[in-house]
Amino acid sequence: MITLENLTKSFPGKSSPVLALREVNLEIGAGALYGVVGPAKSGKSTLAKVVALQEKPDRGTVRLDGLNTAGLDGRRLREVRRQVAALDTAPALYAERTVAGNVAAPLEQLGVDGPQRRSRVGRVLDIAGLTQRATQHPGELTDGQRRRVEIARAVASGPAVLLADDPTAGLGADEAGSVLTVLDRARAELGVTVVLTTKDAGVARRVCDGVALLDSGRVVEHGTVLDLLAVPGSRTADALLPAIDTPRSQSAAYDRAADVVLIGFAAVGALLPEAAVRFEVELATIGGGLTRVGDTPVARFRVGVTGRQADSALAWIADRGAHVTHFAAGPRSVAA
Repeated sequence: MITLENLTKSFPGKSSPVLALREVNLEIGAGALYGVVGPAKSGKSTLAKVVALQEKPDRGTVRLDGLNTAGLDGRRLREVRRQVAALDTAPALYAERTVAGNVAAPLEQLGVDGPQRRSRVGRVLDIAGLTQRATQHPGELTDGQRRRVEIARAVASGPAVLLADDPTAGLGADEAGSVLTVLDRARAELGVTVVLTTKDAGVARRVCDGVALLDSGRVVEHGTVLDLLAVPGSRTADALLPAIDTPRSQSAAYDRAADVVLIGFAAVGALLPEAAVRFEVELATIGGGLTRVGDTPVARFRVGVTGRQADSALAWIADRGAHVTHFAAGPRSVAA
């Protein structure tokens, strides 16, 4: 587990210090794939470096599995640092070495013997989807494949934590997806805790269990991705859920109108049609759409409801776990 307590970090500025992190408090469970999301200069990379023990905070504490890292130095600090791999600081791949040779390099430095080294290299290359590329050189690979080699090399020595600072930057959709799949497999099959930073909230939607939204060095919200989707006014939800482009004026033809967030197979597939039948109302989808958070389907729809029991239908939907935001629509509507 990674525990961050009241982390503050500043850097010298022209006229006054620049605060990169401001009283950051987070808990990241062991084996999680956790996303730190925010715009440029929000403090994401600084946070990654502090967790990797490459930067010392001005104030606050970084705990790794309960160990307070603040007082570590010398040999003990080096030992703990070896448990935290960071992609952003990894040296460039060796052009003269094969893919397998690059992945083996940190194991050679640790003195791992030949048979064990080959076994470990084979395993992480399989996780990275690069077994067929083992004898190729970095110059023969795409950018995304090289990024996957870097991940394989980072996890080859068995770190407890992998910090991936903007791992999909500059990649097309397909190659970015392959990189995220490798990070997810590393978490699932090797038990490594993965912390990734990104400007793209869609990255968190695809693979992250939990997420923290960082802005100007502050954590403005955090939690599991699915929980945040149901929080009214959540910035994470706004970033991850399908946009509703339909003007509210189009809702005037209905007795009631609402924005509805549905999470899970049963809710997305059946809840709205069942409400229409149960309460004998006409229920129309007039905006929004479907997406996925990991393997879980999620929908945000604007719905219009017509019928004597329109309010009851919306209340029933909410009682079954949907998040329902009412707004005025039609001649009989009321704001709730």
